[in-house]
Amino acid sequence: MHFISTFKKYTQESKPVNPRIFVGAAAGALAVILVVFTLTGTSIVSDVGGGFFSPSTQQVLPIDMELFDFSVLEVTEKQATLEIKFKVSNPNFKSVMLQHIKYSVYHNDARIAAGEVGTAPEGFLASPNYYIILNERPSLIGEKFTITNTGNTPELWETLAKNELNWRISGEAFFNLSSITAGQENILKFDFSKYD
Repeated sequence: MHFISTFKKYTQESKPVNPRIFVGAAAGALAVILVVFTLTGTSIVSDVGGGFFSPSTQQVLPIDMELFDFSVLEVTEKQATLEIKFKVSNPNFKSVMLQHIKYSVYHNDARIAAGEVGTAPEGFLASPNYYIILNERPSLIGEKFTITNTGNTPELWETLAKNELNWRISGEAFFNLSSITAGQENILKFDFSKYD
């Protein structure tokens, strides 16, 4: 007599663990570590010296700024094109992020132009437009700008045409450590004159 079993035998099979789980866990742990360092203000390597895991509230040495060039490039009846260049040096141990430079140009103490090199960060999603200043070599940063002839200042236009401006340039440079989350914003005020 042959016995037919209507019950199926279930065996426990071990399935391999999906490797995506391990990758996801590692990525999650890394994200948590980055958030902790960002919120506590601790940097793994200090930008101004001090070694590993040093607080990023250390004092940042001010950058050095010189006026490298200020020149009148072209003067027409309607507008004048000028160029300004700053030489920026970094005395810190590591790189510094120069966010932007605001400047005003004066002739005989009357402001004739105002400008900004780079852009101030506006919001978290704004695209950055800053300069990284390395500690081993200075950077030249500047721009060309135009002045429009309104017809109200013929003496100024004649002075521009002769390239005889009695100029003075003043402003502020905004800089930080090379990490956008480290340190605080630092401001350097400057003032350059034709007779310096």
